Amino acid sequence: MDIRRTILWMIFSFALLLLWNNWQEYNGKPSLFASTPVATETQAASEPATNGGVPAAQEPTTSAALPTSNSAVSASAQTIDITTDVYKLSFSTEGAQLIKSELLKYGSPENPEQPMVLLDNSPASTYLAQSGIVGAAGQNLPNHLTPFTLVSSQRDMTGDTLDVVFEATSDDVKVTKTYTLHKGRYDIHVRHDIQNNTGETIDPRLYLQLTRDGNNPADSSRLYSTFTGPVIYSSGDKFQKITFSDIDKNKATYAHNVDNGWIGMVQHYFATAWVPAQNVQRSNEVLKLGNNLYAARTLESVGTIAAGQSKAVDAALWVGPQDQKAMSQLATGLDLVVDYGWLTIISKPLFKLLTWLHSLLGNWGWSIVALTVLIKLVFFPLSAASYRSMAKMKQFAPRMQALREKFGDDKAKLNAAMMEMYRSEKINPLGGCLPMLVQIPVFIALYWVLLGSVEMRGAPWILWIHDLAVRDPWMILPAIMMGTMFLQIKLNPTPPDPMQAKVMMLMPLVFGGMMFFFPAGLVLYWCVNNILSIAQQRYIMVQIEKKSAKAANS
Repeated sequence: MDIRRTILWMIFSFALLLLWNNWQEYNGKPSLFASTPVATETQAASEPATNGGVPAAQEPTTSAALPTSNSAVSASAQTIDITTDVYKLSFSTEGAQLIKSELLKYGSPENPEQPMVLLDNSPASTYLAQSGIVGAAGQNLPNHLTPFTLVSSQRDMTGDTLDVVFEATSDDVKVTKTYTLHKGRYDIHVRHDIQNNTGETIDPRLYLQLTRDGNNPADSSRLYSTFTGPVIYSSGDKFQKITFSDIDKNKATYAHNVDNGWIGMVQHYFATAWVPAQNVQRSNEVLKLGNNLYAARTLESVGTIAAGQSKAVDAALWVGPQDQKAMSQLATGLDLVVDYGWLTIISKPLFKLLTWLHSLLGNWGWSIVALTVLIKLVFFPLSAASYRSMAKMKQFAPRMQALREKFGDDKAKLNAAMMEMYRSEKINPLGGCLPMLVQIPVFIALYWVLLGSVEMRGAPWILWIHDLAVRDPWMILPAIMMGTMFLQIKLNPTPPDPMQAKVMMLMPLVFGGMMFFFPAGLVLYWCVNNILSIAQQRYIMVQIEKKSAKAANS
């Protein structure tokens, strides 16, 4: 019993600390645990924006060096704006690199009326998609620092596709870089045509790179953790996340030499990824370029190109939301950017079921309600066993209290008397816990599904809930959750220890208070789950009371 009291106090104290910490952050004050994203952004803003240097390549077959730069994009570089039905993209003529992407169908966390900015090259944010060609030592082939010229003329999509074409020549090697945009899609086909105008055979290599700062996204929360940073996928090592702190400490582990997979950068709800041609040997590298600036890149051999000949290399670039269906169609494992961790085996089917319900109901809020009901139906027998055990415990609570008063501080005799009562009345003191333990992985898996699904972002439910991915603006759902938690506690047996009873009565205030900072979709799930649990528990208690009354009368 003392251990139980200690655990309750630890949970209560930690929850209270989290609640206070999030209230501090909500009011713009520093976090109790670490520096806030605002502080990080301030540090980054004091430094010039960079276009992402590429240090020397570690490639045993050649001595080529990749270009490096820690300066801002050249003032002479021109910015080319391209618009489609889902994008507003900005390319720089310096390196034909993609320096900004506005996702027109997703609102900004700071201002939902403005489009979400993913890639960016501003004083406050650096996040770029780059590529280039490197050759032998001494060669200066077109790379992401080389001035390119826009040769295509159309800047607005009018059909199903739009080609944005850049050209550059350096050391008599001409590179034509073509970005093909597709209507309604976030995957961009990128083609590098390499023309050898030298008088000898060349052996160039293509690098694909994502460069970004280490700042947290604007919608980050200290109350729930979401990953931001580089990722690498290969068939052998599968999905690998690399933290910025591991890069700083030179402790990053990932697949270096592969002939498949992709590289990417992920954050909550959104991702970018380079997907090179498969079955081509290449090397991956994740590294720190400078203060608060990191890169993930892959380097592959193009093969020899004879004088006067050309060769084309294709790749795909994803810049957009973590759309699991579309990403899985683009590349194997790309849908794993929505990371459910060790509960993926449960979370994936739950997400598919949720999307199926949405196809029927057309509203993500009602889909959450329907999914919660289905889960409760599946676990009805287990929950019923748990509630029957708790109902029995509640029936015999007066006898347990009498035993405590009788034996006082003699815990040995008290425990012996209680065990005898359990045996004679056929009560399993763990009967209310074990069935719930079986359900916990499913509940946690659904929690991560709702937290990580970009489909919740900007999705309305009813009345005042206009976005299931942000907190309830009127705090109604957290209030309902507190009320339902309080009712559940009243339906359960009262702990014999008065201190435990007081702590239990404070739990709804603490955990309900934490829910003020959670996305409305998560709080909706917990509210519906609590309401269904209360209804089921009350039904079982009434049935047991009727059965007991009938037995007493007979």
